[in-house]
Order: sequence, then C-alpha cells, then structure tokens
Amino acid sequence: MAISMSKKKSKASKKVEQKQYDFADTILFKILYRIPAAILLLILIFLWSSSTTIISGKFVRVCISSRKLNNLYCLSAGAQPNFEIPISAHNNSLISPNISASIRDVVNIVRDDPDSIVSNRVHNNDSGGEVAIAVKAVEAQLQVQRSWISNKNHAESCDGRGIYVYDLPSKFNKDLVGQCGDMIPWTNFCKYFNNEAMGEPITKLGKGWYHTHQYALELIFHTRVLKHPCRVYNENEAKLFYVPFYGGLDILRWHFKNVSNDVKDTLALELVKWLENKKSWLQHSGKDHVFVLGKISWDFRRKSDASWGTRLLELDQMQNSVKLLIERQPWHINDIGIPHPTYFHPHSDDDIITWQLKIIRTNRKSLVSFAGAARPDAPENIRSILINQCNSDERKCRFLTCSSGGCDQPESVIEHFMESEFCLQPPGDSPTRKSLFDSLVSGCIPVLFDPFTAYYQYPWHLPEDHSRYSVFIDQEEVRQMKVNVVERLTKVPARERDDMRRYIVYELLPGLVYGDSNSQLEKFQDAFSMTMKNLLERVNRIE
Repeated sequence: MAISMSKKKSKASKKVEQKQYDFADTILFKILYRIPAAILLLILIFLWSSSTTIISGKFVRVCISSRKLNNLYCLSAGAQPNFEIPISAHNNSLISPNISASIRDVVNIVRDDPDSIVSNRVHNNDSGGEVAIAVKAVEAQLQVQRSWISNKNHAESCDGRGIYVYDLPSKFNKDLVGQCGDMIPWTNFCKYFNNEAMGEPITKLGKGWYHTHQYALELIFHTRVLKHPCRVYNENEAKLFYVPFYGGLDILRWHFKNVSNDVKDTLALELVKWLENKKSWLQHSGKDHVFVLGKISWDFRRKSDASWGTRLLELDQMQNSVKLLIERQPWHINDIGIPHPTYFHPHSDDDIITWQLKIIRTNRKSLVSFAGAARPDAPENIRSILINQCNSDERKCRFLTCSSGGCDQPESVIEHFMESEFCLQPPGDSPTRKSLFDSLVSGCIPVLFDPFTAYYQYPWHLPEDHSRYSVFIDQEEVRQMKVNVVERLTKVPARERDDMRRYIVYELLPGLVYGDSNSQLEKFQDAFSMTMKNLLERVNRIE
C-alpha cells in the first residue's frame, strides 16, 4: 500500500529540530514526572473517550465526543465548502427545450465564463451581482431537474423501461462492506449493515423503525434496485443502467489512514476503466447510467491542493451520468439530491398510516427545539448563537446537546422532535442535515437558515414552494444578532403551523422514507419509488 511520505530534510535543519525536540522532551518529562501515574492514566482515558484526533494532510482536527460516530461531525469534507461555479459544460443536451430562454442564457453564461464568478460563496453579501447570477443558475438547474418528474401512473408497465444492474467485481461493493469491522478504528460498522443495511430494529418507536446509519444509502438503494419489478438481465433490454459502486464506503475506509491521494483514487479509476470496456457505457457516453453515492458531493470532488476525499466526480468520464447523493453540488446538472436515510422503513401502507396518525395527534409540549452541537472551530457557524437563544427561553425552546452523546439513541432524537412545533436546522459541516428529514418524519416543522440545506437540493422530493413545509430565517440576520429565532417563531399563527404540519405528514412524509426491501406499498410512493420513476422519465428523453 502506498503511503504519503515527506521529502528529506537537510542535516542542518535536522540538528535544529533535534535540539527543539530535546528541549521540549525535557520540559514534558519534568511535568509528567510530577503527575502521579494513576491521575495521568485517568487524564489519558478521559481524553481518549471524549475526543478523536484526525490527522489528514496539513491539519489536525479534534472531534469532541464522536467516538461512537453516531454523530459524524468529522466525517465530511469540512465546514462550509466553497460553492464553486461553473455548471458542468459536459451535458447540456439533457436541458429541456421547454425551459425559458432567459433561464438557458443564465446557464450558458455561467458555463461559458466561469472564471468571472468562480469561488464566490453564495451565502455572503455581494453587491456586484455575482451571487445573484449564481443563484439564478442554481434555480435554472432545479427547473431542469423538476422537468424530469414523472406524472405517470404509479403502476405503469415496465415495457420498454428495463433497469439493468451491473454485476460489478466485488471490490467495488461487497468487499467494502466486508471491511466494516475496521473501517473506523474504534467503531464496528457491521451492526449498521444488518437487516439489509437498515440496522437493528428500534422496538420503542414501533414497526418499521431501525437504527439506520446516515451513510447507508448505497446499500439500501442497491438492495431495492435488485428487487425492482422492471429489472432486466439482458443489457439490450435496458433503458437505465445502475452502477452499484459504494463510493461513500470507499472514502470512509481511508478517513483515519494517512495514505496518498493516489491510493484514495485507485478504486474510482479502476471503476471507470471497467465501465469503458462495456458497450452499454459507450453507447450513450454514460448518459443512461446512474450512481448512488451515500455521502455529500464535495467528498467526491477533491481539488488538487486538498487531501480529503476522492476525485470520482471530477473525472471527465463521470460527467454525463446521473449521480444521486444526499447532498448535491448545486452547479452540476447531473448531481441530484435525494433524501438522507431516516430511521423509518415502512413495509406496508398501514405502517405509514399508523405513523401519520400517531404524529398528527402528538401533544407538542415545546414551541421550538434544537438537536445538535456547537462548532467552536467554525466561527462563521450560527449554532452557538441558536443554542444561546434557545437556552435563554427554556419554557419555549428545548435543546438536546449532541456533543455529550445525547443524540446517540435515535428514539431520543425522534421523541424530541415529536414533542416540538418547530425544529431548528442550521448547517453543520456542510449545508444539508440528516436531521432535516428526521424532523419532517416526526411532524416537526423545520426552520432553515441556508437555502442550500434543502431548497436547492431535493427537487424530486420537496416542493418548489418551500413555505408549505418550512420556515426560513436568513443566517446572516442571526449572525448579526438582528433576530431572536424563538421570538420570531412565536409569531407564527397556530392555524398556519397546523396547515404546514398536515402538509408535511400527509403529503411529504411517504416520499421521504425508504421502505424495506420487501415493502408492499400501493397507496403511497416512497423515496426510492419516486426516484426510480423520475430516472426513467429522464432517460426516456435521451436522444
């Protein structure tokens, strides 16, 4: 295995460093010598149990209370990635001719002249209009993606709509699952991959509830596709090609290992090489192929000067295919956001109806709640402000801290949301949050502070009119202390809250959850069914 090595240093520099090390070692020894061994041991145990030091490239990050990795604050590309423009120029052939000329002009401007607006953060104030152009480009992309939504009958025939699942070499999927025991140094991921990646049942919450890991999407989706009624076993009968590569697991296994970028990219490059030998891939240059990746897009778009993630989605060969992710890159037309896996995996219509009735009748004791943790290493993050505002009015707002293991048990989080009218959903390590979907499934109205958390992410599963299911408060107003969020939410009329909750529970909820692999849903379409229908609608438009 290739390991990153630093260049050799001169002898002179080595001597200087050796003197520094000797001096530091002497002081350290004197300090440690005065500390009784028992106390020193207790200190070391405490530090190990409460923090994790991640060494990656040129930085060291300490992740507080994340040993169990149920709250994977440090397993993302980092806080607030740069929202880089342009839109991918590789695949404008799929942009619908019905989209207005002005929208198409915006897409073309960003595509043809990227250097004029590259590397601007969308959430910053911008008097020059560059952000406005970027936002229009994002909205244009979403209109295109929404134009692929299928309005056809749920029980449509599979004639001419075959789905082919590649039988990839096991190193691209099964072997990665087989590394679950040592993927993360102190956590055994294998328990999360039980029950076809849904995890262990949560009996306290009722039927259909499981301890599902937030990065289990690749396995869950693969299992469902294998049992899709339109699956075909002859490539010539296929309209859509599914590539079951577990790219998210590929990234996770290198997270705590100091390996070179070449090692991290090995499997991605081997996958592309394997596909290029397939006639079905070459036929439409990959346009009729789909990948499901269970981590955020930024994790697969490593830049040359970075050390985190892989370059999978930066490869030229990957531009035409559809990538389904829990968080999309907003300026890539073929990145499509689909819901994070929640803990609820219904088997039947009755499972959904039973849960709907339960949460619509729940007594919501608190007006506002927040489940999360501060980001002390990210001063731009508004979480600390929200926590302070919440704690200052405990009669109306309940705070569930995740920094000390308070969110380790799914039932605690779900019950917390079920007892609240509004759930605060500020950005964390990246704009999106699994917690957004947990709150929606619990009937708690999400309060968003960044449009990239949901509005620019999930065109197939969340409506364009976001006021029907959420409240938006600009994070810049919070950051500048211009608004008290709890007081603002107090002013939302009870009737308006009830209307939003009913829309969430009865209209949105079924399409935000992934049924189990043998689910028998007739009245409802879950997140998987909606996604597959829309994929087939899109692929039917390929010329």
